[in-house]
Amino acid sequence: MDTTANVRSLSPLDRLLAGIERAMETVAGSPQARRVSPAHGMAETELDDAERRHAAGLMRINHTGEVCAQALYDGQAVLARNDENRAHLQHAAAEETDHLAWCAERLQELESHPSRLNALWYAGSYAIGALAALAGDAISLGFVVETEKQVEAHLADHLDRLPAQDQRSRAVLHQMQDDEVRHAHDARERGGVALPFPVPQLMHASSMVMKTVAYRI
Repeated sequence: MDTTANVRSLSPLDRLLAGIERAMETVAGSPQARRVSPAHGMAETELDDAERRHAAGLMRINHTGEVCAQALYDGQAVLARNDENRAHLQHAAAEETDHLAWCAERLQELESHPSRLNALWYAGSYAIGALAALAGDAISLGFVVETEKQVEAHLADHLDRLPAQDQRSRAVLHQMQDDEVRHAHDARERGGVALPFPVPQLMHASSMVMKTVAYRI
């Protein structure tokens, strides 16, 4: 029997409602990773109070960054004009869910908590993603390239700033960095274009605000 007639494509409203559900899960739920944490099986190392607070602050920034990544991809996917590009964005978002879960787990291990402003970060990032999608798929994919380029750089900075003995956090960030490089490459290969001045500079400035605030709150 032909079952294709029973398969219904999601309408924009369906995608919006699914996005709202994902937003609630991202901000207030407990996302589940599809992949085992890179820190799995690694022994916990002893950190003094100052080192623990610092590591937690950095991992809180990374957790918030993944909240923003979920929102950006969701905003872009819901308004993507090409079904293949939408599928690409949704696949990348699934890997970002792994990052979100890994960072949340590491924050618990460091006896800390996610940013208390994650709902705000999510809403702003979703709006930015939707605006990028409205500009067309080439710009939207270019936005992915630039975002992942900047994320890769800040992960490298965090790897330098983490306490030397915090190998569990370091393992998570290394895998995240590898994934972000691949996401940028894939988006570029799919036709992402370079963003015009001053968009990358504004993205960097807004990222700096988020990182400064999320480290503490």
